[in-house]
Amino acid sequence: MAAKLDYHWHLRKVMADRGMFSTTDLIAPLKERGITLSSSQVYRLVVERPERLSLKILMALLDILECTMDDLIEPIATAAAAKKPKKAAAGGTSVPEGVGELRPRRARITGVDR
Repeated sequence: MAAKLDYHWHLRKVMADRGMFSTTDLIAPLKERGITLSSSQVYRLVVERPERLSLKILMALLDILECTMDDLIEPIATAAAAKKPKKAAAGGTSVPEGVGELRPRRARITGVDR
């Protein structure tokens, strides 16, 4: 099984270790480095795990918190989910990929004789 890459985001923990307990504590230091974010954007950055993150913001966070990327981002490997074989409803035997021979016949609509 191939491992799927994932990560843990530790910004909240690193901020707490530095005595920053409010998400708005980051607004002023970010502004000093030329990054303007609203309070809700900073809140989402701290509380949620970002899927897309600007490198400028990442570098500013590392500078503000005086930490390394290893402190903020912890890579983890998760096991890939194994595919379960599909089963037929009545027989319980495996069904091959796709529909194969199980295609319905095309309906033909003709006029009604009255």
